[in-house]
Parts: sequence; structure tokens; C-alpha cells
Amino acid sequence: MGRRAQLLLLGAAVALAAAFAVVATVAGPSGHSDSSPRVSAGATSTSGFDGAALPAGVSAADFTLTDRRGRAVSLSDYRGHVVVLAFPYSSCGATCVVIAQQIRGALDELARPAAVLFVSADPAADTPARVSRFLSQVSLSGRVVYLSGPASKLRAVWREYRVAPASAGRTAFDRSASVLLIDGLGHERVVFDLEQLTPESLAHDIRTLEGG
Repeated sequence: MGRRAQLLLLGAAVALAAAFAVVATVAGPSGHSDSSPRVSAGATSTSGFDGAALPAGVSAADFTLTDRRGRAVSLSDYRGHVVVLAFPYSSCGATCVVIAQQIRGALDELARPAAVLFVSADPAADTPARVSRFLSQVSLSGRVVYLSGPASKLRAVWREYRVAPASAGRTAFDRSASVLLIDGLGHERVVFDLEQLTPESLAHDIRTLEGG
């Protein structure tokens, strides 16, 4: 089982334990609930997040890649800021367009810009022209940092973050597609799969991590 899957299972176990604790609190001696209102065991009520909460204290693996101007950019450069991390590629089609548009919608809802890093899942196809066209299509030009680099470096990042690159096939990529929120201390905190991802939920969790 991969590290991300283990974290998600652990996070789910924590949420389930919290839900049982709530039931035990509101239940009477017979084990049935009394007249008190029911408390939802959803993600927001137990963790404060709309996305899937990850166990606290898990450090996000640092990496250094290059942006479209050829400048070195490290994840650790953003320490002190919430980071939105995703792994699209310019020719991926609907999946990447949806991810990008949801992120764009979240940015539109925020009072101040959030740091967004896109790490290419297909560096061979992500030419400067194609990346520019993709970012323009989803209205993210100038609002995200699009990173790439040598295949050896990217493979290490994909492996660490459990990403199936474009070379693994569209189905595998779609299954692994997600958006990760990293807090200002450099910890992985929340992950959204495609079914969870909305502008409102993403913006909510960014604000929560920012303390506002």
C-alpha cells in the first residue's frame, strides 16, 4: 500500500473514531439517541475540512524543479504559505481542465491569492506553447507556477506523491488525479479527489489552513 493510501486510511479511521465518540455522547443508557439533535459525522464536523483530512504532522516531500522561465523553484520556498499542489499536463483533456477550473474558481473566491504549484505529469508534451495555451484556456495565466524538469527528478516527485504520469495511461492518471493542500509548516493536510473538488470546498479549506 502506498504512503498516500496509508495516510487516507489513517485519516478515515480517525474520523470514524470521532463519529463513534459523538454517538456515544448523545446516546442514552439503552444505546439509542435521546431527544438531542443529531451531530453529523461528515468531514467538516470532525476535522474542520471539506476535503479528506490527512494525519497532522506529515511533512510534504520537498522538491526543486524549474518554472517556465527556467528558474529553480522549491516547495520549501513557500514555507509560511498554504500551497495548492496538483499534477496536470497540457494535453490531458477533461480531467485536467476540470481540476484547473475548480482551482481557478477557488482563487476567485479568496480575498488574497494562494500559492498554486502545477507539476507536469507529461514533460515531453508540455512545451512552453502548449502550457501557455492550457493556462489561458482555464484562465490561470499568471496565477499558477507551472513546474517541470528532467525525467529523473519528476519521477521521484511523482513517486513520492503517488501520481501516475501520462506515460502510465489515461485511466491510471485519472485514478491518481487529486489536489493536495500543504500548510505553512510544510505538512500535507488535505487531499481532494475529483468527486470532492469544488471551488467552494477548496476555498473553504485554504481559508481554514490560513487561520481565517
